[in-house]
Amino acid sequence: MAVLSENERFAGWAQLMRDMIGTVSILKSDLRAAFDALDVFLNDNTTAINNAIPQPARAALSTQQKALVLMAVVVRRYLNS
Repeated sequence: MAVLSENERFAGWAQLMRDMIGTVSILKSDLRAAFDALDVFLNDNTTAINNAIPQPARAALSTQQKALVLMAVVVRRYLNS
């Protein structure tokens, strides 16, 4: 999977600004750079992320299902404390 298109990045960044928790003391362009950098990171590390999922889940789950698992871990780890 390639990095997000410019339109997808813009839409994701705009949604992130609406969903942001608390006060942020950086420029919108800095937040956009962080969004874009994490998109590139996830793209560059897709194989490592996939390989971290043990079998049989790795073979049985779709890409979208794996993304939901990853999101659930990130939310539990960083947003539910």
